[in-house]
Amino acid sequence: MTGGRVTGRPDAAGGDGARAGDELPELTIPVTRTLIVSGAIASRDYQDVHHDAAAAQEKGSPDVFMNILTTNGLVGRYITDHFGSGAILRKVAIRLGAPNYPGDTMVLTGSVERVDGDTATVRVVGSNGIGKHVTGTVTVTVPGGAVQGGADQGGAAQGGASAGGAA
Repeated sequence: MTGGRVTGRPDAAGGDGARAGDELPELTIPVTRTLIVSGAIASRDYQDVHHDAAAAQEKGSPDVFMNILTTNGLVGRYITDHFGSGAILRKVAIRLGAPNYPGDTMVLTGSVERVDGDTATVRVVGSNGIGKHVTGTVTVTVPGGAVQGGADQGGAAQGGASAGGAA
């Protein structure tokens, strides 16, 4: 593995390049009923627990809750907001935990685990008021990203699951 930096958006924190160990800025997302329902509809997930509060309650949930496809899209947005619209998501490996219910807030955080040329692996965590909603890794390529430095960047922040599995 080679070391270096992946260049993100010029206005992003660390926009001059990403290095292993860099922290991405937080993204705060209000979890509204509209977000939950529209995300389910947009992803063609018509399970009643994502749009019908009474049905969700009959099945043991206190309310409707966000589906994994909406969460996946929000994680992707978090990464492309940081690295820019030209960023290519190569792999998104996530695992859900605490549900996202209406009225809560999800805060996404990330840290660069490793950089290899113009590709970075970012550990992502999304937490809400009851715990970790999503954990995982995203592999992103920034075409034309500058490779700077030369030290091996692969050793930082490598705990838990591999980049090939969910965290």
